[in-house]
Amino acid sequence: MTKRNKIIYWIATAWLALGMLSTGIVQLIQMQEEVDKTSVGLGYPAYFLTILGIWKLLGVIAILIPKFPLLKEWAYAGFFFVMSGAIISHIVSGDAFIDLFGPLLLLVLTFVSWYFRPSDRKLTAVAKLQAAHE
Repeated sequence: MTKRNKIIYWIATAWLALGMLSTGIVQLIQMQEEVDKTSVGLGYPAYFLTILGIWKLLGVIAILIPKFPLLKEWAYAGFFFVMSGAIISHIVSGDAFIDLFGPLLLLVLTFVSWYFRPSDRKLTAVAKLQAAHE
């Protein structure tokens, strides 16, 4: 892995982890603004915030700890589903484009972090395929 790719990975991963951690905490403590946006604005039950918050915190732990490449794949997949679901929910609800910015940014960071992750953080088969193309 080149130094440039390592820098890209760690910057994207740090921002992704910070974004998921902060939004996960907001969802877990059920800030009133978040409850209103989720329940009233998007139509989801308030307890859904607790589920999302726990998943995000566990996902942050999974992508930051060393080893466990399969767990990391699941965490990245989970981030993809949560963020793409948020984007679709905002679009279907008719929210303004500005409401898509947060989930869209986190979705892009998910892709960048996943793509540039070091070989020791990849599943063996995926790492071998990518090494063959480099």
